[in-house]
Order: sequence, then structure tokens, then C-alpha cells
Amino acid sequence: MTTSKKTMRREVFHTASNSPVESLYQPSSLPKPFAESIGHPGQYPYTRGVHEQMYRSSFWTMRQYAGFASAAESNQRYKYLLAQGQTGLSVAFDLPTQIGYDSDAPEAAGEVGKVGVAIDTLADMEILFDGIPLDKISTSMTINASASVLLAMYIAVGEKQGVSSDKLRGTIQNDILKEYIARGTYIFPPTPSMRIITDIFSYCKVHVPQWNTISISGYHIREAGSTASEEVGFTLANGIAYVDAAIKAGLMVDEFAPRLSFFFNAFTDLFEEAGKFRAARRLWAKIMKERFHAQNSKSLTLRFHSQTAGSTLTAQQTDNNIIRVTIQALAAVLGGTQSLHTNSKDEALSLPTEQTARIALRTQQIIAHESGVAETVDPLGGSYYVEAITDRIEAEASAIIAQIDGMGGMVKAIEQGFVQASIQQSAYQYQKDIETENRIIVGVNKFTVKENGGQDDLLKIDDTAEKNQTEGLKNIKLKRNSQDVAEALAKLKQAAQGSDNVMPYILQAVLVYASIGEICNTLRAVFGEYREHIVL
Repeated sequence: MTTSKKTMRREVFHTASNSPVESLYQPSSLPKPFAESIGHPGQYPYTRGVHEQMYRSSFWTMRQYAGFASAAESNQRYKYLLAQGQTGLSVAFDLPTQIGYDSDAPEAAGEVGKVGVAIDTLADMEILFDGIPLDKISTSMTINASASVLLAMYIAVGEKQGVSSDKLRGTIQNDILKEYIARGTYIFPPTPSMRIITDIFSYCKVHVPQWNTISISGYHIREAGSTASEEVGFTLANGIAYVDAAIKAGLMVDEFAPRLSFFFNAFTDLFEEAGKFRAARRLWAKIMKERFHAQNSKSLTLRFHSQTAGSTLTAQQTDNNIIRVTIQALAAVLGGTQSLHTNSKDEALSLPTEQTARIALRTQQIIAHESGVAETVDPLGGSYYVEAITDRIEAEASAIIAQIDGMGGMVKAIEQGFVQASIQQSAYQYQKDIETENRIIVGVNKFTVKENGGQDDLLKIDDTAEKNQTEGLKNIKLKRNSQDVAEALAKLKQAAQGSDNVMPYILQAVLVYASIGEICNTLRAVFGEYREHIVL
């Protein structure tokens, strides 16, 4: 009788970021004893969480990123999601809005309302939040190059509801550096873009003190193909650049740093992702304390929103995406996220339907109420494996930041193409691993099935959305006071040419129903437009 020898699945094991994984982790895997290495939740360096009790006191904010077609249709989706138990709004804007074009601009043709809601003037913003009390809801807006205009519109809607700006709570992404790196929805060159961002910091410090003035985003860096360590390193390097710019603009670090927030990707590698979040928190605390000498403990805490990884969703066997999203959401919660968006299963093919958005929200609710992971703080803390990952990512991200410092900072590193080239190389390796089956993507390169055509239950945005939006914009321009608009835009141009904070002038233009295109074109005339430098 003979017996066959059982072989290992493969000789080398690695994480989703291609880092090697040992067969067993023990105390000797860690450089320091546990007590010294991980500390306590709610205490510097915040490895185990920014709050002492974390989800025992309250769950993370459950946001579902939503917006499509018109403001009226998006408003109905927001009300539906709030009725289903969502605890915060997250607004998706269409591409013309993101890059400062009106819906009737030639550049906007075919894109109006397609990947988010179309917003041209304050009138659209009023419809978007009709019946939604802004003093009771926290709103996150994924907007960058035109963030100042959308924030001004939100402030104006609050005023019309009788809600003063000091009562508004929410976040604008407002992270332009990652647009140059990974996403591409920029308008102005880096220097004036950084000026607008620091103007927002200064304005909100006084007028909108509960607002998170920036969400420094690693999400899109990871979506472009970076590793987990690169996501942390490049994101925190961007954060350093923003802090430096604000200090150079005359702000004290503790005046604005408590309102900085971050946005990270949640990939499917459960333990690496949990360790990534813990490492980012610890490294940022050290940067703020040791580099910038922040004194306020809130300046040291990395608070972050997370979103499950859109790039991992597959068009094949879309039901599999529900499982992927569940694991990714669990990684974010185990890593201590402050708010979370879970992608819908159909987002590789279209914007989500009400049904798929509800399933995505229910995923968060089941994790919160049924899984038990929110019952104790940092449930993975003390795991030899997770602590080793945390230490590794912190060390690798620190080395990336040091390399960027040596280049003269993040803006210089972007201009030299270093960041883009690094991400491209990581993305190439990831795709190569899939094609050679060193990395298995279920339903794509293994366990495939023959599927019958497309899906009939996808959300479709028809061309009437663009027609209705442009007609609505035309009507607003006919009704408004053209002289008030011209005067407001002239004052904005003068402020941009000088050194005044541009935010009060943008707000005034918004209040007289100047359009986003008119406001951004006024700034384009002063600041110019950014053109990507191709580095070979």
C-alpha cells in the first residue's frame, strides 16, 4: 500500500501587497514586547484606536456614497438610505462638477449625471438637500478641485435652512495632490491649488469649526495599483505637504490639524489591511508630535473614513462581490475606522440600484450588530501576525516618506514622476500575478463559469438627465440678477489676483447663483490650468 505525499499549495506565500508571509508568527517575530509595542487605545501613539472605548461607545458612521443624474433623484436616494438606517450622507458628483464645468459646457457633453449628481448652481444644491436637516446630518462630499465652491454651496443651503455655518458637520475631500498622482480630476496647477486649500483651512477655522476641511486620500492611490505600504507612505507624505503649506500660510499647527481627516482603501487581505490602518495611525501620531511639535492630542489622532475596494469588484459572477465587500468592511472595522462606505455588488458594471445599495448597507449593519467584533476594542491587537504586519508597514511607509523628503517634498516628487512610477510598477506586478495565476481572483482566472449575457437589473442613466439639467441651468441664468453675478465674479477675480482669502468671495458668488463653471473659469483666468507632465 502506498500513500501520496501531501504537498503545500505553493512554495511562497504573500499578502495582497506581495509581502512575504511566514508560516508561523511568535513573540520573537516582534522587535519589542507587546506592552511597549502596542500601547493603549485612545492614547499616543494610537495604534489601537483613537478612542478609549471605540465602538463600545458608538458605532462608526455608516455612509453610502451616492449621487446620480439630477439633484431631485439623488435627494430621493438619500432619503431612502437614511430610512434604511444610514447614519451619514456621502455625495458623489458627476465629472463636469468635479472639474468645474457647467452641464451645458461642450466639455461636459455625455457626462452629465453619469457617475454622480450634476450640480451647476445653488439651486441644485437646495434641491439635493431638500427636507434633509443639515444641523442633524453629517455630510461627506467627494470633491477636490472645485471643493471650495461645493462647500460654499453647502454653507449657503444651511443658511437658507436657518442652520448657521458653525453648526454644520461633515467633510470635503479637498485633496488635490492625489489627483495629480492617481485620479486626474484637477483644474489648477499645484501652487494655486494649495493656496485654495489653505484658504479653506483658515476660513473654516473661524466660520465652520466642526467641518473636516480635508480628507487626505490614499483610497485612489491604492485603486491605481499601489501596495498597502505605498498607500500609507504616499498618503501621509501628502498630509505632510498640506501641514507644511498651512504653516507657511501663517496658521499654527494646532489651529487646523484637529480637523484633518484621512480616507483609506479597504482591500480583501483581512490581516494586512487591519495592520495597515494601525500602522498609519501610529506613524501619523509620531509625525505630528516629532516633526510638527503639535501639542493638542486631537492634532495627533489620525481619524479616517474607509471604503471597500472598487478595483477588486469583478464584472464576472457579481454575487461574489458581496463576499469581497464583507471581508473588506470587516478589515476596516477591525482596523478602527471612523466611518465606512461599502460598495455594491454591481459597481463593476454600473451605479448601484436601491436593492444593491441596501445589501451593501446591511453588510455594515450585520457586522455592527451580529458579528461581535465591535464588542471589544482592537480585537486583533496582540496577534503576533497583525503586530508584525503593523511594524512592517510602518517601517516601509517611513522609508517612503524619507525618500520623498530627500526629493524636496511631495510636490517635487510628483513633478519628478517618482510617485506615479512607483504605483505603476506595483500595479504591473499585481496584474502580472493575476495573469500567471500566482494570484487567484475567484471567477476571473479560476473557478469561472459561462455566464449568459449582461444583467437587466442595472441602474441606467438616460440622456434626458443631461437635457433636463441644461434646461434648468438656462432657467436659473434667466431668473437671477446678472449684474450681481458679474460684480461677485469681478470681486472674486480681484481676490484671486491678490492675497485675500478667496472663500468669502466664492460664497458671495454662490449666493447670487453664479454657476460652478463661471466661478471656476474666473479662477482659471487667474491661476491657469494644470497639464500633466508625462515622465518617460
